[in-house]
Amino acid sequence: MTIIITVVMWRTIKIDVQVGELTLPKILQSEKSFADTSGEWNLILVNRNHYIPNNYQVELTELSNGKKVDSRIYPELQQMFNDARAEGLALFVREGYRTTEEQQKIMDEKINEYEKQGYSAKEAKKRAEKYVAIPDTSEHQLGLSVDINADTDKCSSEKVYQWLDENAYKYGFVKRYPEDKTDITGISNEPWHYRYVGTTVAKIMKEENLCLEEYLEKYK
Repeated sequence: MTIIITVVMWRTIKIDVQVGELTLPKILQSEKSFADTSGEWNLILVNRNHYIPNNYQVELTELSNGKKVDSRIYPELQQMFNDARAEGLALFVREGYRTTEEQQKIMDEKINEYEKQGYSAKEAKKRAEKYVAIPDTSEHQLGLSVDINADTDKCSSEKVYQWLDENAYKYGFVKRYPEDKTDITGISNEPWHYRYVGTTVAKIMKEENLCLEEYLEKYK
């Protein structure tokens, strides 16, 4: 029996030897990877497979309602809002930059919501992660994303979402989690969540119907 176990272990190790270097079996590769922040700042990819590095820093600008965003996206964001309002839309930034602690609080609240509905802790967490980004994988923590909503006393949410869908790319913003890309992004449809990528990239993504993951795979 000892001989059989030894042989099986040797075969397992041998399978994972590549170019003379020993690597762990995939089942043991549980370390999270971090987002690459060495390239273009506006194209940093953050998702459940790419965590924000602990040393990531951002200079913030505070909006009139107290929300904050990366200072580099503020001019385009302000222009987009000015133009939307000129067309009669009443919209505001509901969420901007978040800290890790704030993101964790949102996740905990969502999990608790599902647990109250009768789901187990494991299932509640799984369901919550479809709607809330895992802490340190949220674009809000980059300061490059905003949740934009309508003042429903003055106009409908649908009207705001439609305008953003048709025009946001002109200002460098893209709908980050569209309905037809959930299998790639891992996040359910969020018509209010817009991410700054710059006007050049946003135009390409809009014209070719690409999410950020697809754009980076194709062009970077």
